[in-house]
Amino acid sequence: MSTESISDRREHVRSIGVTALSALFGVGAALASAALTGDLAPAEAATDTRALALVLGAILVQFPLLNSTGIYGEDEFGGKHYLFITFMTFSFWFVVWGILLTAELHA
Repeated sequence: MSTESISDRREHVRSIGVTALSALFGVGAALASAALTGDLAPAEAATDTRALALVLGAILVQFPLLNSTGIYGEDEFGGKHYLFITFMTFSFWFVVWGILLTAELHA
């Protein structure tokens, strides 16, 4: 019984850490996208491919980072985890950057 609770707690802490990391990278990519496209009108900034490259880079940086920290064992990191990290990072980037584009902070 006690080993199950330790394992469950470890799983919970790991999932919180991965979710928080994905969220931070998504928000960071959105802020970087806003800074990169700050001189463009919102309609032009929304179609700028440099912003998409930033979020793609933010997603790709997380995979080796998570593997090197040892959060996941070699056998535990699978397709489901790749999809989760990609979805969470992209979603946070999309929402935050959309808010920044419509907040009339641009030129």
